Amino acid sequence: MIGTMANAAMIAAGGCVGLAVKKGLRPALEQAIHQATGALSSSGELMLVFSLMLGVLAGESLGIEGHLNRLRGFVENRLHLSGFAQSFVNGTLIYCVGAMAIVGSINDGLLGDPSTLITKGVIDGVTSIVLAATMGPGVIFSALPVIAYQGSITLFAGLLEPVLKGELLHQICAAGFVLVSCIGVNFMSDRFHIKVANFLPALLVPAAWAICKVLLARAGLVL
Repeated sequence: MIGTMANAAMIAAGGCVGLAVKKGLRPALEQAIHQATGALSSSGELMLVFSLMLGVLAGESLGIEGHLNRLRGFVENRLHLSGFAQSFVNGTLIYCVGAMAIVGSINDGLLGDPSTLITKGVIDGVTSIVLAATMGPGVIFSALPVIAYQGSITLFAGLLEPVLKGELLHQICAAGFVLVSCIGVNFMSDRFHIKVANFLPALLVPAAWAICKVLLARAGLVL
C-alpha cells in the first residue's frame, strides 16, 4: 500500500497548499481557474449510455444528491467549512476514476511496484492545489476515500486482477470519465447544475453486467 499512501499524502498536501493559495486569489482569477479546470476535466470518452441511464435512474430514486446536500448542511454548519461537500465529492471522483487508480493499485499489490500510483499522486497533488484553492477544504479529505478504494484493490489484487482488466476496466473508466465530464460542465457553467452524485451508481453497472454474463454462462445461456 506504499503507492496508495503516497498518493493520498500528495492529495492532502496539495489541498493544504491550495487552501493557503486560495486567500490570495482574485474573484476573476478564481473564475478563470474554474473554467480551465472544467475544460481539462471534460476531456475523455462519452460512452456507456446504458450504464448512465440505469445509474442516474437509481441515483434519482435513492436521492443521493439530496442526502449529500443534507450532510453538507450539517457538516458545514457544525464545522464552518464552506463548500466542504462539493469539493469532497468532486475531488473523490476525480482521484478515483481512471485506469491509473486500478492498474496502479493492482501493480502495487501483485508486484510491489508503487511507481504508477506515485506518478498518479504527483498529478493528483497538483490537481488538489487547484481544487482546494477554488472549492474548499473537502478536497483534503477526499484522500480518505482514495485510501479505502485503492487500498482495497491493492489488498485484494490477486482476486481482482483477472476481473478488473480488458473490457470491464475500459467500461468502468469510461463511465467515470463521463462523471468527471459532468464536474467539468459544472465548473464552466453557472446557469445550470448537473447532479453528479446521482450518477454514481453508473460506476457499478458495468461490474453488475459482467457478473450477470458470468451467471448466465454458467447456467448454459449465451448472452
